[in-house]
Amino acid sequence: MTERLRAMFCDHLSIMRGKYLPASKMKDDESRFAQPNFSVHYDKDLLLEAPGTKCLEGIPDMALRWKGDEIRQGWEPATRVVLGDLYQNDGSPLPMCPRGALKRAVAAWERHGLTPKVGIELEAYAFTRDTDGRIVPYDNPGGVVYGTGNFTDPRRFCDAIWNKAHEIGLPLDLITAEYDAPQFEFTLTFGPAVEHLDTVVLFRQMAREIALDHGVILSFLPKPIPGKGGSGLHVNLSFTDADGRNALAKGDWGNPDDLSDLARGCIAGWMRHHKAIAGLTAPNALSYARLQPASLSGYWCNWGGDNRNVTARVSAEGGKKARLEHRMPDAAANPYTTVATILQAALLGYEGSYDLQPRETGDGFTGNDAEHGTAASLAEAIDDLAADAALSAAVGQGLVDNHIFMKRAEVEKTAGLEGDALRDWYIWYL
Repeated sequence: MTERLRAMFCDHLSIMRGKYLPASKMKDDESRFAQPNFSVHYDKDLLLEAPGTKCLEGIPDMALRWKGDEIRQGWEPATRVVLGDLYQNDGSPLPMCPRGALKRAVAAWERHGLTPKVGIELEAYAFTRDTDGRIVPYDNPGGVVYGTGNFTDPRRFCDAIWNKAHEIGLPLDLITAEYDAPQFEFTLTFGPAVEHLDTVVLFRQMAREIALDHGVILSFLPKPIPGKGGSGLHVNLSFTDADGRNALAKGDWGNPDDLSDLARGCIAGWMRHHKAIAGLTAPNALSYARLQPASLSGYWCNWGGDNRNVTARVSAEGGKKARLEHRMPDAAANPYTTVATILQAALLGYEGSYDLQPRETGDGFTGNDAEHGTAASLAEAIDDLAADAALSAAVGQGLVDNHIFMKRAEVEKTAGLEGDALRDWYIWYL
């Protein structure tokens, strides 16, 4: 096969879009796409009035631009991959570009002399097709939590993902089975926010494509199987200061009773904007089946120490490994938008010196101090987002306006779907 470049971006629906291009494009370059891609829904419906898309202004181009030194080895034969930023015809950044939103969030923190570092934990369920073509859970009856080997993965698709990730330099830290079979966890080595999120979206696409080669549909949907645990996209956050030190660290251990002003501000921002954060980081009709009390999912507006039943978790590790974990997001959200939202909400709390509510003392199963959680549905969560002017402006009003419009349409499109039908409406994309 002739060498080629696969240039991609992750869009408003968290779908990877792109083109195969000749090797001559392996330098600082660009390729053009129709801007109304941001009007297209999962069912291929073109929503002409979607904000910022210019559907009614001639369906103009937008440009995907990349740097030659960001091109990396891909997982397909003779194929390299690159991610880029989106621009309008007048040369200005496309307001809806999720990667651009993340870069703005990083720049806002850098003005304080702090560089965000991020580590993402991805969870996913595996499915196959039965003899009638129906999508069914992957058959691994011997799968157990923290399971590895043949009983957990009879087709060994996880081995293929592991081998390819390390062959092409994607920093995959672990693969293991989760509590509910056939659910798996994939964790990638933390790093600078934009670099890490590039790795996350490429890994997610690679994993889905390799799994499909093995006859497995790997889905990052938040709750694809009723009665089983949900799948999250947990965001682990730290900051490096001008001297290269972890700015969250206050000793060798993560002590929730002795937080720095930085940590307190971040958590306070997450608490103040809890409901609106859900509208951007849990933006799926299945998200609110996952976001429930006593589900380890980030439902409650609360924080604590080494407690998986709170939304904002202070790691027990300190020193270089000190970090905060936000447990609400799921991978149905665009990962760039998710981390941009988490960073901007944290910054609002830090810059605004928000008061931090007391830490959670309940166990999360039999009782909580928290008085409210997320909305009960996507429709309500989008209303919560629309009502939070501060967070919307921080993330980017153009992106948020488009998101709200598309998600309200999604509420209508999925209103009559339930069970397998709702899952299958999304599963080939997420």
